[in-house]
Formats: sequence, structure tokens, C-alpha cells
Amino acid sequence: MRLTNKTAIVTGGAAGIGAATAELFAKEGATVFIWDTDMAGASLAEACRKQQLDVHFMQVSVADKAAVEAATAKVKELKGRIDILINNAGITRDKTLLKMQEEDWDKVLAVNLTGVFNCTQAVAHHMKEQQYGRIVSASSNVGLRGNYGQTNYVASKSAIIGMTKVWALELGRFGITANCIAPGFIETKMTDSIPEEVKQKMVPLIPAGHWGKPIDIAYGYLYLASDEAAYVNGICLTIDGGSAR
Repeated sequence: MRLTNKTAIVTGGAAGIGAATAELFAKEGATVFIWDTDMAGASLAEACRKQQLDVHFMQVSVADKAAVEAATAKVKELKGRIDILINNAGITRDKTLLKMQEEDWDKVLAVNLTGVFNCTQAVAHHMKEQQYGRIVSASSNVGLRGNYGQTNYVASKSAIIGMTKVWALELGRFGITANCIAPGFIETKMTDSIPEEVKQKMVPLIPAGHWGKPIDIAYGYLYLASDEAAYVNGICLTIDGGSAR
């Protein structure tokens, strides 16, 4: 198993990509802490434990710095170390520029960007002490290409790529790697609201011929979180089936 004796935090782990990641990491030997505001994470953790998987749930808003710091301290108290942080939590509030309200901007940036900063800063202190860590954050292929009606979301996902490169430079000498993944069109709860006819129009833009599954991204997280990726630092790994946009 690739994550034996590792302790991992997966934000936004209650559903979709985060849930697939939490379960996969646990199957690979990690103790996993799901951080999410959605109490569905508690049910997921319970179901995993019935399968003899070491998964736990903590109700945490990544946008709440104090809550993040308290949860980080609790994980460290319980396990003695924090090896992996998967910054997966994210939301959308899509509107075109001329219709976007300040609240739409603030909410998305608070979770998608400030949340990533909060979690990484809190965890990196412990990773520095132990001279080991893997930080992997969720960007998006729209962070590279842009997307109509997503000024706030694209801004947050583009910024994650830049922050990742900075962290690779700052933390690398402490045995910590920082990378991110840019998913393409993935079948999740977040994309369920997209009309089916719109989804079908997107398929011809994907050379693979279909939308991705949460597990496709989870395997990317697994690689970057493993010791196999010890010399991979500061990259943005695109997993989108070769999408043209």
C-alpha cells in the first residue's frame, strides 16, 4: 500500500472527488480525516470504518481560520503528525461579470482561495517540524483557460496554481512538496446542475469521449501524495481527458 502509516486531511471530503479520495487513501493505508461542512461526511466515515478503513469526520469550514487551526491541532494531538493535505474543498456561484454580486465573489474566494491558504498555513507548520509533507490543491482546467460566467471561480483556481509554485519554493527544503491538479469535466454534485443537453455538447471537446469520474482525480491526488512523487514539486497536473477547453 502506498500510504501506510500516513495521516491525511481531505477537505471537501463529504462527496464527489473528495469522498473518492478519502476512501482511496484509506484503502492505501492512510488514516484519513475528512474536513467538510456537510454532515454527509460523518456517514461516509462511518461507512468506511465498517469496511475496516481508518476514516474520521470533522465538521470544519475551511474559510474559518480559527476552526481550521483548532482542527489541525486536534489531528496532530490524535495522530502525532500530519503527512498529507488535500485542499479539495470548493464551491461555485456562477454569474457573468456584469451580473455578479459582491457576495458571489466573496463566498467563492473565501472557500476556494482563502480556505486553501488557511489549511496550508496551519498544516505546513507541523510538516516543517517533521521535515516531511505532501500538499496537493485543487485547481481547474478553467483556471488555465478561463470559462464564461466564472470570473470568481476562475480567479480562485488560477491563484491556486501561483500559490502552489510559491509554496514549492518556500517549503521544498523542509521535505515538503506542493502541487496542484487541474480537473476537467468531472461528474460530481457540483456539475449536476448543468443541463444534460449542455453536458452532451461538451463531450466532443473531450478527446477521451466522455466526462471524467471522481476516482480519476483521486488517483492523481494519490500519486502526488505518495513517496513516488518525492521529486515532483510545484507542478499543475491537468487531468481532463485532453479537453480542448
